[in-house]
Amino acid sequence: MVSETITTELKKYGIGNKLRRLRLRKSMGLLELSKHTGLSPALLSKLERDVMHPTLPTLARIAMVFSVGLEHFFNSEPKPILEIVRKKDRLRFPDSPDAAQVGYYFESLDFPVANRVLNCYLAEFHAIAPEQSSVHEHSGIEFIYILSGKLELRAGEDKHELGEGDAIYFDPTVPHGYRRIGGKRTTALVVLL
Repeated sequence: MVSETITTELKKYGIGNKLRRLRLRKSMGLLELSKHTGLSPALLSKLERDVMHPTLPTLARIAMVFSVGLEHFFNSEPKPILEIVRKKDRLRFPDSPDAAQVGYYFESLDFPVANRVLNCYLAEFHAIAPEQSSVHEHSGIEFIYILSGKLELRAGEDKHELGEGDAIYFDPTVPHGYRRIGGKRTTALVVLL
């Protein structure tokens, strides 16, 4: 039986939570992890809930599945990221600084955050002729939520009309471009991953 003092000390490391996060990050169920480690799903569940504490050989088996060292479970957790970007501090940029006509302006909503996992922008789209809207492509995933107005999104050969409250998630490796439809101010939240 493990003493209360040792249990208290081990809980400081959050081994169960770290194990669970590793498993969920790989979209892996307890049964699948069980197959990789040779440990029962019931045992793995107890370890994740901190009902039991793993031995070093057990922890090493789990660490190998996720390609992490034992130190992963004993390093202190990084502090949560929290950054506030005040409206007055945001910087506004055109889609292309040397374009004859600006298709949209964007403001970074997360620029001070170090080691960002995604990028968030507030975009304001302008009315331009279809032949003047620039097309671009990039890696990752793009998500757009229309806050106001109407937007035309061209992705490859397809055109999609989006209105206030509509959202679209797409693969931005396909050449794509945007333009405002109508006279109403058109703004959107754009998230890139």
